Amino acid sequence: MEDLARDIRSCRLCADRFAATATAHAPRPVLWARPGARILIAGQAPGVRVHESGRPFTDASGDRLRDWMGIDEETFYDRDRIAILPMAFCFPGYDAKGSDLPPPRICAATWRDRLMDNLGPFALTLLVGAYSMAWHLGGRASVRDRVAGWRDHAPTVFPLPHPSWRNTGWLKRNPWFAAELLPALRARVAEVL
Repeated sequence: MEDLARDIRSCRLCADRFAATATAHAPRPVLWARPGARILIAGQAPGVRVHESGRPFTDASGDRLRDWMGIDEETFYDRDRIAILPMAFCFPGYDAKGSDLPPPRICAATWRDRLMDNLGPFALTLLVGAYSMAWHLGGRASVRDRVAGWRDHAPTVFPLPHPSWRNTGWLKRNPWFAAELLPALRARVAEVL
């Protein structure tokens, strides 16, 4: 695992792609995992704040995700308990309009299977966002349909919308998420930890 982690942290596969974005930044892979972790958070890609800090979910979406899980920051960042593996390890940048670019597929294609072989199995996997759901569950269902069908995958997998502020409207339109899914998620996280 140490060799694999070193290879990921030194990866520059997307250097030209990132240099061509509106942010024109260099790669900075953010890997947060150790063998033996009980929970996998399969996210999408780091945002600009994570790119700057080198620590996953160091933003408001991280606060919301920790609240959804019912855990504090210390527990969340305990690599012996929780692995945080996005579909791409680097901030993909912004387009000319300032919108987030999608995670480059080459990252997951290059690293994901090897990481999963070295880290798993996990007692609980949280699929955060469309890209991680597509990779782990396959198919082309919408985020709403996948999250609404959470009982089909629980208690070992919970599909979740991205905890970004951009999804606040989605959360308001789908009150069952807070009323039904979150209590089950918090109970399962507590059980696994």
